[in-house]
Amino acid sequence: MYYPDELVEEIRAKNDIVDVISGYVRIQKKGANYMGLCPFHNEKSPSFSVSGSKQIYHCFGCGAGGNVYTFLMNYENYTFQEAVKELADRAGVALPEIEYSAEYRKEADKKAILLEINKEAAKYFYYQLRGEQGKIGYRYLSGRELSDETIKKFGLGFANKTSNDLTLYLKKKGYTDEQIIQAGLATADERFGVHDKFWNRVIFPIMDINHRAIGFGGRVMGDGMPKYLNSPETPVFDKSRNLYGLNFARTARKNNIILCEGYMDVIALHQAGFSQAVASLGTAFTSGQANLLKRYTENVLLSYDSDGAGTNAALRAIGILREVGLTAKIIDLKPYKDPDEFIKNLGAEAFQNRIDTAENSFMFEIRILEQQFDLKDPEGKTKFHREIAKKLCQFSEEVERDNYAQAIADKYLMGYENLRKLIHSYASKTGLAKPLERPKSGIQSKNTQEENIRKNQRLLITWLIEEPYLYRKVKDFLSPKDFTDELYGKVAEKLFEGVGKEGFSPAGIISLFQDENEQREVAELFDTKLEMLSTVQEKEKAFHDILLKVKENSLEYYSSRLGSDVTAINQVIAGKKALENLKRTHISLQV
Repeated sequence: MYYPDELVEEIRAKNDIVDVISGYVRIQKKGANYMGLCPFHNEKSPSFSVSGSKQIYHCFGCGAGGNVYTFLMNYENYTFQEAVKELADRAGVALPEIEYSAEYRKEADKKAILLEINKEAAKYFYYQLRGEQGKIGYRYLSGRELSDETIKKFGLGFANKTSNDLTLYLKKKGYTDEQIIQAGLATADERFGVHDKFWNRVIFPIMDINHRAIGFGGRVMGDGMPKYLNSPETPVFDKSRNLYGLNFARTARKNNIILCEGYMDVIALHQAGFSQAVASLGTAFTSGQANLLKRYTENVLLSYDSDGAGTNAALRAIGILREVGLTAKIIDLKPYKDPDEFIKNLGAEAFQNRIDTAENSFMFEIRILEQQFDLKDPEGKTKFHREIAKKLCQFSEEVERDNYAQAIADKYLMGYENLRKLIHSYASKTGLAKPLERPKSGIQSKNTQEENIRKNQRLLITWLIEEPYLYRKVKDFLSPKDFTDELYGKVAEKLFEGVGKEGFSPAGIISLFQDENEQREVAELFDTKLEMLSTVQEKEKAFHDILLKVKENSLEYYSSRLGSDVTAINQVIAGKKALENLKRTHISLQV
């Protein structure tokens, strides 16, 4: 749903960012702003700043920033449209009615009914656990050392031994056989008709990130098979794009997420205080799940079973996580099989120690690879070294490849130069990577010309935001087109349109960008600290120098595009005149 810019800005203006954020984060007044612990990364000293005057937030630790919409999108994982609706409801602003097609309404109604059925089923299972038939399930969970609080938190339940209890219950609620089957809660055959999918099982409701029941997992009581049974895929349940426990883990505010294999591992870790634990849903870990994790963290800790199957699953997950750009580490659970068993025997403090000493995923891969070779045999040792060189070629960045080569050479006493030669040889034969090279002597420039250009444009925008009265002093020399960086150009255009107008707030500009990275970068423009200069003269010179650099770059930029481009021609003509006038003009920074 598209909402007009005017409506979006009205809603933003009616939701004071300090009031909204204080409902999520404890913030205290510090000078002109409010400070608190950042909700988006782990920290002990407050670096999270909220500005009431600018209506923005910015973390000086992790770089997170934006306006009130951005905060809700990041904290609650809302889409922009969802954030608008939430804040509109909060401010009492009526949103325009959405006109859906008949097909869309039909599909939406179908999904809504399935979610209702799942909600009723979850309630039914939960209360059955506390009934006479559910005693066997409750004893099982108590035997696994789960507290009543934990059972309630995860909504754990029980499916009775009789095979149609849930179906009869849901039909009394007004749902049809077809709807119950579509929800994955019943099956039909000629012999038994419509009957429950889950029976004589402890039930684990599977929630989406908004705490809605979308499916179920069931652990059989006794020796029945399969041991674990999961809901089939339905219009509201896609196993490959959901993770068990993510509804809690996404708000854990830890700097990592722990990926486990099973329901009980997740529950045991949460009970022990590790609320960032999640698990895949009865299937192998998928790229869809990896991309889902990427929305909440950059660091994933694998806590798979310590047996052969768990090791193979970890190796597969490492590759998937690496493909989407996530850093993975491996938690060593030995001598125990899984996190649940580890916690029961050694406790939470020991598990935290294992987190702190988790193994780098690439070094883990090399260690597992080592087991395939007889290193006492010269031939076996040579083959192992060749495989290491082959794996190192997967790194496209020379620095990263070099760092791992050094670490492996140190660990396996190979000799760094010998390993480099192997990598060079393999890379040359296969073309998989450029050979490692020693860094050239001399000091390398940290900033490219392009980076310096962007820096000057960024500083100028920040200055005009901090001291908007300066706009009327530079408007004859400067236009949005002088900001040749596309993002900064858009910001400058909106800034120049609004500055000086009553009720204008830079925070409104952020709402124009729906890409999260762009919002962050724009927010940084609004909360960048300018260099403190001791005298007015120094400050005026610095401002004038930045202004000149932006104009000179603009002139160079458009001059390189001369030809049939009328816009470029006009910009060059105007730019030359403005630049000459600017060089002769003293700009006072006095109000």
